[in-house]
Amino acid sequence: MTTVFYKIKGQLSMQMLIYGGLITILLSGFLIWTSNIVTSDLKFSNRTMAFSIAQAGVEYYRWHLAHAPTDYQDGTGGPGPYTHDYYDKNNNLVGQFILEITPPPEGSTIVTIKSTGKVLADSDVEKIIEAKLGIPSFAKYAAVLNANVRFGEGTEVFGEVHSNGGVHFDGTAHNIVSSALSEYNDPDHSGNNEFSVHTHRNAPPQTGTDSSFRPLEAPPNSPQNRNDVFLVGREFPVPAVDFTGITADLAQIKTDAQADNRYWGPAGGSVKGYHIVLKTNDTFDIYKVNTLTSPPNGCIEVLGQQDWGTWSIETEQLLGNYTFATSGLIFVEDNVWINGQINTARITIASARFPDNPSNRPAITFNNDLLYTNYDGQDVIALIAQGNINAGYVSEDDLRIDGALFAQNGRVGRYYYRSPSGQQQRCSPYHIRQTITLYGMLASNQRYGFAYTDGTGYQNRNLVYDPNLLYSPPPSFPLTTDSYEVLSWKELK
Repeated sequence: MTTVFYKIKGQLSMQMLIYGGLITILLSGFLIWTSNIVTSDLKFSNRTMAFSIAQAGVEYYRWHLAHAPTDYQDGTGGPGPYTHDYYDKNNNLVGQFILEITPPPEGSTIVTIKSTGKVLADSDVEKIIEAKLGIPSFAKYAAVLNANVRFGEGTEVFGEVHSNGGVHFDGTAHNIVSSALSEYNDPDHSGNNEFSVHTHRNAPPQTGTDSSFRPLEAPPNSPQNRNDVFLVGREFPVPAVDFTGITADLAQIKTDAQADNRYWGPAGGSVKGYHIVLKTNDTFDIYKVNTLTSPPNGCIEVLGQQDWGTWSIETEQLLGNYTFATSGLIFVEDNVWINGQINTARITIASARFPDNPSNRPAITFNNDLLYTNYDGQDVIALIAQGNINAGYVSEDDLRIDGALFAQNGRVGRYYYRSPSGQQQRCSPYHIRQTITLYGMLASNQRYGFAYTDGTGYQNRNLVYDPNLLYSPPPSFPLTTDSYEVLSWKELK
């Protein structure tokens, strides 16, 4: 058998060429892919570093504001942007952050920080972060007190309530109610200590209240879930609010108001004080109060309340009409009566006498509505009294007060005008009023109250918190001792 061999020239070389080309293409693709991965990783690493650098810029300026709360020029005294080098842990320069600082608008504490982070390794990479920081004002509560307090039936509170003393709450709370105490002896009844935030409202399905000691609202029991009263809950003990450290600097307000020619000194003689009527055209009328309404026969002070009286105007004399000052401040070194309405205005009215004398501290009183036109933060009013803030005897049956009320040393409330008895008229017909609505907040150094346990005073008390006050308080309104807080944060690039 003869074997025949065929000789095919060039076949192996062609195969090697094809396979070699394929290998070359695959290897090139792999190298390109690897290069892209490395480049992408480097880009990602640089973007991550740029982000960290931008965030460091925000934290740096937060630190700066903690040491210089009103410096919005990075300590330079000049306009920005402000560039800072950024070093790694080995002290190698790796990038920069560039800061643009927008100071708070008039009447606000909110600072806007725009921080751009860049890395030296890649000039095309940058990250931009914008953060808003603010200092909360004292108006973070619907009601804040420095004494034991009772909120009776008919009281409805929208907003946080806090007291450095105990809180006896028989109304309806739509937010947290807190106290700086763990327990206390409620002065409104006898018996053992109860929780520092407690209620005497009977649990459903029962109604009404029980004024005697409540064992289930006292140690050693655990607090019950009373979501029929405390809709969000109650907290105690919590840190006390520093009334001393955050009270308004009335002397500075006086100085600033004098500079704006919006200061009225002691009225003197038999004059009782001044009446201010705010207007929607950014002006106010001011009157000299000559006489007050006399109480009815038998209507006398019986509880030992200092400066008891009707606090309602009988006769007055117009002194003039004035525009609101740019500062928004009005200072009176005497008693003040206030009512009216504003429209896109920010006003603080303060009443104090110097030197401070506890027996002669002036009060601010309202008998008629004090209103905003806008409820979106454009309108804001503060009433700051060295003494009390009153609702007078001849006050409206349905009274509304818009604003932040601050009784620096006294209380926010109404004097006791007792009921008729037998044939005695006593304080009728104004001893009972129907509804008072406070929109804003109140701060009271002493026990707050517009009603009494015998049914006199305002039957319905509505305390509605204005959240616009927190970071956009009225002019010269006291801030808390807190540092700047981050309110919002977003990545722009």
